[in-house]
Amino acid sequence: MSGAAATAGQAPAGGIPRYRAYRGPALFASGFRPFFLLGAIQAALSILVWLPVFYGELKLVSAFAPRDWHVHEMLYGYLPAIITGFLFTAIPNWTGRLPLQGVPLASLVVIWIAGRLAVTFSAVTGWWVAMLVDSGFLLLVAAATGREIAAGRNWRNLKVVALVALLFAGNVAFHLEAQFFGAADLGIRIGIAVVVMLLSLIGGRIIPSFTRNWMVRENPGRLPVPFGRFDMVVVALGALALAGWIFLPDSRVAGTALGIAGVMHLVRLARWAGDRTLRERLVTILHVGYFFVPLGFLLNSAAAFHLVEDGAGIHAWMAGAAGIMTLAVMTRASLGHTGNALTATAATQAIYAAIVVAAVARICAVIHTAQSEWLLYVAALAWAAAFLGFALAYGPLLLGRRDPLRRAAG
Repeated sequence: MSGAAATAGQAPAGGIPRYRAYRGPALFASGFRPFFLLGAIQAALSILVWLPVFYGELKLVSAFAPRDWHVHEMLYGYLPAIITGFLFTAIPNWTGRLPLQGVPLASLVVIWIAGRLAVTFSAVTGWWVAMLVDSGFLLLVAAATGREIAAGRNWRNLKVVALVALLFAGNVAFHLEAQFFGAADLGIRIGIAVVVMLLSLIGGRIIPSFTRNWMVRENPGRLPVPFGRFDMVVVALGALALAGWIFLPDSRVAGTALGIAGVMHLVRLARWAGDRTLRERLVTILHVGYFFVPLGFLLNSAAAFHLVEDGAGIHAWMAGAAGIMTLAVMTRASLGHTGNALTATAATQAIYAAIVVAAVARICAVIHTAQSEWLLYVAALAWAAAFLGFALAYGPLLLGRRDPLRRAAG
């Protein structure tokens, strides 16, 4: 079993206890609890604020331009919270060490919240205060993750630390660009590229693993191909294409590389037998979410040849791949780590339907400009419904005092 697979709710090999005795608030018993809950609320509220800002009905008190504030709060606000929740829950499985709990975890949560406030009110607090507070969160996450992986001698997962460090660098670049150049284009592309790489690496581990676990029990037959050399080649090609896109997004050379990477990621996805998972939406949604990774590569490739608008591929990656994959992982991990059965209830399936609608509508709003206004409303409301739906449906589990050692079979 991979370390990532254990994150779904399976005990690590050897029965290593992953939780010390803890009597504080249940919200701070494990990293996924506060960051999944607060991250979901922030993702929904940010979009609900963004729409009236976009149409000039509301004015921000941020030093960022309205577009940059919106992108930043999705890319460097919401996503780092979910990434942190996942990592701090997965690392004990990877290393056999005890997780971050209690006051240290609560302190990181406070710093993340302070970053959201500092960015949103940076016209008052000052842009440099916002940069220090906001980027400080990712720096601490990278340091804590690196310390745990090094202490547990789990060297193969150091690449995750490198990606978090790159996300920190992209965030700093974002603040500096926005202040001195008026727009944060490079910082945006760096952050998006890091997120796509994280989805490629982590998705490539957990999707075939979770799919295989379910199929062995429920649907014997053709199984997904596990992570291997082919996956390493695909991830490497994707990394090269993303590097070209960061620095030369309109280049036809970069566009060709993006197209090749997109096709290879489609082949990779097809090897995971997602067509055989329709009976369990908790598994199917992982495949649906990953589909938007190659779609983003292909749409950005098409944009380099002026076949579609630039934003289509970006929203395929962000609203599609990142939005769907994070909710898929958040629902599964929340169920598994609170001792509940790993199956998608009606409420969970409604959350999945809403986020898929949001992703498709947002991409179509870029492509079909004549219909963009109503499609933007559909995308924003569906996105908010998905994440507020998660907060309402899963909030009681994340806030409850369930025994964290209880595990549902996965």
